[in-house]
Amino acid sequence: MLKSVGLAKEVSVNVINKIGVLADMAKLLTDNKVNIEAVAGYGKDNTGEAEIKMVTNDNVKAVAVLKKNNYTAVKEKDVLMVELTNKPGALKVITEKIASGGIDIRYIYGTACSGGCPAKIVLSTTNDTEALSLLK
Repeated sequence: MLKSVGLAKEVSVNVINKIGVLADMAKLLTDNKVNIEAVAGYGKDNTGEAEIKMVTNDNVKAVAVLKKNNYTAVKEKDVLMVELTNKPGALKVITEKIASGGIDIRYIYGTACSGGCPAKIVLSTTNDTEALSLLK
């Protein structure tokens, strides 16, 4: 079920929570030939802000493009990137292994497709290096 696992870099952007922000970011990255491989976003309660997290095929370019276009609260963070067979039980297998090592998952998001391609799961844990070791 586990196809691959490795460390990756995630781009995190804090923005004003308003209509069209993600569309603008997606356009900027598309225009600069940066592919978003996984994305998550959420509004921060009662702050008027939101956070967008993404893994791209070129984070260096993504960060530069976003900063050049006034997205100043941009940072990179280490995460785990896992590719799984897209079928029932695949997520169970990796989360049980991580839990067995006493490692907490801080957050998780992913992508999936029904055409036989793998699901991509992004995880941030309390110990990504140890989680990686458990999953290999």
